[in-house]
Amino acid sequence: MDFKVGVGKSDFRDMREAGNYYVDKTEILYELVHDTDNAVSLFTRPRRFGKTLMMSMMENFFNIRKDSKEIFKGLVITEHKEFCDTWMNQYPVLFVSFKDAEADNFEDAYSMLKTQIAELCKNIDDISEHKAINDADRQIFHRLMENNATKTEIKFSLKTLMRIMHTVYGKKVVLLIDEYDVPLAKASEKDTSENGYYGKMLDVIKGIMSTALKDNEFLQFAVITGCLRIAKESIFTGTNNFASYSVLDDGFSRYFGFTDNEVNAILTAAVRTDRKDVIKQWYDGYLFGKNHLYCPWDVINYLSELKKDKDLAPKNYWKNTSHNGILLTFVKRTDFDVSDKFESLLNGGSVSATITDQLTYDTLHSSEDNLWSVLLMTGYITKAETDENSSSVTLKIPNKEISSIFQDTVVQFFEETADTAKITSLINAFWQSDETEATKLISDLLWNTISFNDYHEDYYHAFLTGIFVGRGYNVESNKEKGLGRPDIYLKDKKNRRAIIIEAKKSETEVDLDKDCDRAIKQITEKKYAEGLYGYEQILCYGVAFYQKQAVVKKMK
Repeated sequence: MDFKVGVGKSDFRDMREAGNYYVDKTEILYELVHDTDNAVSLFTRPRRFGKTLMMSMMENFFNIRKDSKEIFKGLVITEHKEFCDTWMNQYPVLFVSFKDAEADNFEDAYSMLKTQIAELCKNIDDISEHKAINDADRQIFHRLMENNATKTEIKFSLKTLMRIMHTVYGKKVVLLIDEYDVPLAKASEKDTSENGYYGKMLDVIKGIMSTALKDNEFLQFAVITGCLRIAKESIFTGTNNFASYSVLDDGFSRYFGFTDNEVNAILTAAVRTDRKDVIKQWYDGYLFGKNHLYCPWDVINYLSELKKDKDLAPKNYWKNTSHNGILLTFVKRTDFDVSDKFESLLNGGSVSATITDQLTYDTLHSSEDNLWSVLLMTGYITKAETDENSSSVTLKIPNKEISSIFQDTVVQFFEETADTAKITSLINAFWQSDETEATKLISDLLWNTISFNDYHEDYYHAFLTGIFVGRGYNVESNKEKGLGRPDIYLKDKKNRRAIIIEAKKSETEVDLDKDCDRAIKQITEKKYAEGLYGYEQILCYGVAFYQKQAVVKKMK
C-alpha cells in the first residue's frame, strides 16, 4: 500500500521527501501574510495539534537559505504564483523552539535554554564571518554559540541574531518561536517554596520576547506558538500590532487539527473508511472557533497501527503526551466543589464557565474560572457550541479518548480521598465472608465518588483494585489463573489466605443478583482457584455493579 504516515514527525521537509501523507495546511501562509498585517501572531493550541509541523512548514517556505520548490510542489499554496514568487525562499528566517527548556530548577532550565540558542547559532554559523558584521556582534555570536553568553546577551540573543542576518542578507527577518511557554509552564509547576523559579524564568523569557518583538527594526513579522496565551502585560508588554488566536477564536482555526473532510480523505487514501465512525467517536469533537476538528496526533497514530493490525481497537494516544495532573488538582480542590460539574461532563452533559485566554502561569490555580480556562486551552474540554453574546462558554468533553482520561482521574481521586475507615471495614467484611456488609460498604463508597452513566467493567475493576492497593496487600489484576484471568486476585501470604473477585457490570438494577451468579459461575468454570496450594482459606466472590449500586455474593 502506497499510503504512509510518519508518526511523531514534525519536520516538514523530512515528511515531504519521505513521501509521508501530508494534510495540506499551506493556505495559512497566504492568509497570514497576504490577508493580515500582523507584526506578531500568536497561536495557542493544545499539545499534539500540529503546531511544530506548521512552524517547520513556514520555515521551509520563507527561508532564503533553502530551495523549497520541490517539497511544496502540488500543495495549495503554489496556486498563488505571484505570492510564492515574492515570498518563497526570499527572507532570512530565525526558527527557535523552547520545548526542551525545562527542568526541576532554574539553573538547569536556563542551561537548557542557552543550549537551544547555541544550537540555533550552530545552524547558521557560516554567516558569522561575513565581512559586513561588526566585530562586537561577531563576538557575541560566538559567545552565544559556545554557551558562554551573559544573561543580558541571552535576553538580547534573538534580536542580535536578527541584526546579524539582516546585515548579511539585506532583508528583514521572519521570526518563528515554537512552544514559547514551555519554560514558564515547567517553572510554574515546580514553583514551590524550596525550588520555585517562575519569577526568574519569566524575567528571562520576557527579556528575550520584548527585545525581539518590540520596536525591532530587523523584524519582518513573527509567528509564535504555545499552549496558553500569557497575559500581554506579563510578557508581551509594549509589543505593537500583536494578534492572538486561541481555541476561542475563529481566525485560522481550521489550520490546527483535522477537519471532517480531511479525515475522510486520509481514510480513503489508507483504504480504511470502515473506521470512520470509531475514529470520530474517539478522536473528533474539538471546536476551535467555528471549526469542528479531530486531534491529528491520534488519527495518525491509529492509522499507523492499523497497518500492522487491521482489527485494532482505538487507543488513548494523547494521555501520555501531556501532564494530566491538572485534572486531579482541579477535582481535589477544597475551596470549591466541582464534583457535580464533573459528573455532568462524564454523563455527556455540559457546564458553563467564564473563560479567559489571557492567563499567567503563576495564577492558573487561583480560581475555578482559571482552571476551567486551562482545561479548555489545553484540550481536556472543548466548547459545546459557539456562544453568541454571552460572557460564559458552554463546555463539554470532546470524545471517548478524553473521557477515559477523566475516568482515570476519578479512580485516582477515589484512591487518594476515600474514607479509609470504610475501606478497612470493607476488607474485613470480605475476609469474614460478610456479603451483606460488603454490599453496603461498596455502595457507600461508590455513592461518594464522582459518577457517570458510561460505567464499564474496567472502571469497576479499577475501583475495586484501588480499594486493596496501598493497604499492604499483594493484588494481581487480570493475571492468568486456571483457564482464564480473574479480575482481582488478592493474596495474604502471612495468614495463608486469598480472595478471588470477578466483577460484572449490570445493564439494569434488577440484573444485579443474576450477574453476581454469572460471575461466580465463571470463577468455577475457569478454575480460577486452582494453583493456590498451601492457602488455608480461599474466598471467591462475584460482585455486580449498576451505576452507584453493588451486590456482593460469595461462592458457596
